[in-house]
Amino acid sequence: MSRVKTVVAGRRRRRKVLTAAKGYWGGRHRLYQTAKEALMKAGQYAYRDRRNRRRDLRRLWITRLTAAARLHGLSYNAFISGVQKAKVALDRKLMADLAVTDPEAFAKLAEIAKKG
Repeated sequence: MSRVKTVVAGRRRRRKVLTAAKGYWGGRHRLYQTAKEALMKAGQYAYRDRRNRRRDLRRLWITRLTAAARLHGLSYNAFISGVQKAKVALDRKLMADLAVTDPEAFAKLAEIAKKG
């Protein structure tokens, strides 16, 4: 049986890794093995931080809602509880956006929360 050389496929595979590692510092973009390890680590960080971004954004929305609710004499807890009792179908992201971009609409929302 003849010997199979993986020259073309292997070069293509290595080129793909090194192209993906462009911009990395030092041997991490030059050396195949180091670049491969760096890409694997980068993928782990990206996966982890996609989840952390959601966590961080939720914290930001809650902070904004707390600040806006306090301007209307409510705590965050009372505001969310009142909104839920009034069956308002807005999530924290939209309410936080309202608090920043449209304070009048948020004031109406705070009044609904007080009644609820």
